[in-house]
Parts: sequence; structure tokens; C-alpha cells
Amino acid sequence: MKRKMIAVILTCLMVFSASSCGKKPDNPSAEEKDTPKNKTSDTTDSTLTVWTWDPNFNIYAIKKAAELYAADGHEGFHVEITEIESQDIETKLTTIANAGELDALPDIFLIQDASFQKFAQNYPDIFTDLTDSGIDFSQFSTAKTSYSVVNGKNMGIPFDSGTAVNCVRTDYLEQAGFTVEDFTDITWSDYMEKAKIVKEKTGQPMLTAKSATPDIIMMMLQSCGASLFNDDGSPNLEQNDVLKECMSIYIQMVKDKTLEEMPGWDQYIASINNGTVASAMNGCWIIASVAAKEDQKGNWAVTNLPRLDNAPNATNYSSNGGSTWAVTSQCKDKELAQDFFKSTFAGSPELYDDILSKGALSTWLPAGDSTLYEQPVDFFGKDAIYKKIVDYSSKIPSSVTSPYYYDARDAMCTALSNVIQKGASLEEELKTAQETAEFNISK
Repeated sequence: MKRKMIAVILTCLMVFSASSCGKKPDNPSAEEKDTPKNKTSDTTDSTLTVWTWDPNFNIYAIKKAAELYAADGHEGFHVEITEIESQDIETKLTTIANAGELDALPDIFLIQDASFQKFAQNYPDIFTDLTDSGIDFSQFSTAKTSYSVVNGKNMGIPFDSGTAVNCVRTDYLEQAGFTVEDFTDITWSDYMEKAKIVKEKTGQPMLTAKSATPDIIMMMLQSCGASLFNDDGSPNLEQNDVLKECMSIYIQMVKDKTLEEMPGWDQYIASINNGTVASAMNGCWIIASVAAKEDQKGNWAVTNLPRLDNAPNATNYSSNGGSTWAVTSQCKDKELAQDFFKSTFAGSPELYDDILSKGALSTWLPAGDSTLYEQPVDFFGKDAIYKKIVDYSSKIPSSVTSPYYYDARDAMCTALSNVIQKGASLEEELKTAQETAEFNISK
């Protein structure tokens, strides 16, 4: 027990040294400031601190929101952003809550939809109740809003859609004798065979994925309405035939070298940008990273996902990711934070028109009326990709969710890793994963 306490204290010290609510970090390189150019010495300095990730997507979006808010009668407003990967934000939140040192929280943070319920239920003291904030939550997609509603209270501000897309390099497909149509409305078995040809002709894998976080498997499950949980909320890994089909596809593609695992997120994004992969399959937010290299304009296209061959209710449509903003209980100016979100992410068509170019499809319903969704996108071969993605989103099957999503997913990830790296039996590993998930949930 003494060792555990020392470990917690040391971890907390590390967290507190990295950031503090409402204070300027000691290391300026760890943050990005969005300061209005015309700020004068007698202008009120209204600053909100933010934890989020992905410079091309989330960071861009909240900086743009701050810019618009400052220009709309709130001169002097800006945000101080600390870039922290999603899983590291969750680790920090857990450490801070367990240590009872809530003053180490920022004013605002972003969190994955799949994690929101768990954190809001386990650590309610972290969050500010936004139910009476003036934000009209009825203007958001009901399915999206449900992630951040706890005991009838709105605890977060919905942000982006996670509709899945398959972004393909048309120049690489052409080298292999294919077109984007050859990868549209197909099965995974067909996809796997074509991926071998692409690898042979171009030397590049069809897919890359961050190791230990198999988003591809989760998208496969969602595409037919399957889940890691039964209807009663219990883990469903060992006897899950759909999961076995998904994992078998992933494992075989790694063996075929048509799917290459990357050691981290930066390496995954680099593989997309530096031309060492033939496609990027993920939530539509990946479009921001795909389109980051201007010299690749016209060499990319967007299509749907392959569908499972054997699973019941298989479709070519899925989702992955999506996230929600939260105002912390320690926010130094909650009224300011609430008005900021009410005026921007819950009230600004201009914001959503701007960030649409980053692949941020709004779940704020009024933004969907924009004519920009109909416009062709030069980078993707002048295709009206946003209209296409909205169509995809309407065809995604629903599935069983749980606050223990990551407990089951992490157990599955360990099983997958053991099969790929150690040659272990898939059946035995899923049995162990089932036991692990059940134990962790029961604690």
C-alpha cells in the first residue's frame, strides 16, 4: 500500500508540473496560444486553458472558435492549448481524480465519446453540469448527445461525427490496375485479395494502424451492429463469432504484410502523409490529416468500407471515434466557458463551415443546412465528399455500448497482440480476454 501511495504522489507531481488550471505553463513550447492581433493593454485578458489533441483537427477547431468568439464582441479572449493525446488525457484525469487534486485540471478538455460515460459516472467531481447553461442540446443529434448525458444531466458539449471513411490513393490503385470503384461496396475477402496486388505492384501496404489500438476491428464490428457486449451489458468476447471474424481478417492482413502496425500515432499519421500506405481507413476526422499534404491533391478519393463476409446484418458503413468537450468543475470562469460554447460549437454556422474543410462533420444540426456540404473538394478529385459522408452516416447500424468499453477493448487488444507477436491461439486468448474483462468490470 505504501508503494502504491508513493507511486500516486509521484505521478501527480508529474501531472501538476505539466499543466495547471488558469496558469501559464513554465514551458511555452508545450502550449499554443491564440491571441487576437489587435489586443491592447487596457483590454480584459480572458483566457481559458484547454487539453486536446490533433493539430489538424481538434486544436484547429477550438482555435478557430476562439478567433470567432473574440471577433464577436469578446476582444481579449483567447485559449491556451496543451496538446495531449487522447489516452494521456484520460490517464491524467484518472490520476487527478484519485489523488483528489482537482485544481490540476484545465478549464476545458476534450474526451472520446466512448470514454465519456465512464469518466462522468466514476469521477463526477471533474465535470460541470451544463444542463442550465443556455446551450440548446436539442439542436444536436440525439445519438451523439446521449454519450454525455448522465442521470438526465448534460455534462458535455457534443462535437464531431465519427462516420467511417476509406480514403484511398487513386494513383497507387492505378499502378495496381484498379480504380476507386473496385474498392467500393466490396467484401473484406475481396478487399484482402486486392490488397495483395496493391502491395505487389506498389510496394506499399494497403493499410496502416496504430498497434494496440485496433480501430479497424472496432469499425468492422460496428458495421454489422455487433459489439464487445451483450444486451445485458456483460462482456461478449469468447463466444463472439463476429469478433473472431474481424480479428482473423486483421491477423491475416498483418501476416500478408498488407497491413502494417505503427508504434505510435505520429508514425501512423506519417505513413499517410509520406506516401508509405495506399489508404487510410478511420473516422471522417482522419480527412484533416490526409489532406495536410497539399502536393497530394487529386491523388485521394473517399469511399465506403468493406463489409464482413459471414456476419449477419453486414453493411459497408461504420463509425469510429467522435468526441465531446467538457467544462471542468475547476474552470475559473464557468460563465465565460459556457457562453463561449453556446456561441461557437452550439451556435456558429460560420465555425462549422470553416472546420468542414478539416473533415469535421457537425452533429449540431443547423450546420447541416450549409450549401458547403454540396461542394466538390479539389483534394479528393472534385468529389462532393461531405454529402457522401452524410449519406454514409445515415446507414450506420446501432450497437450495444457500455461505460466499460475500454475495459473490454483493452482485453481484446492484449489478445490480438499475443496472437500476432507470440503466435498464441486466438481461441485461448479470447477466453482469457473474457475473464479479464469480467474481472475488471466487477471490481
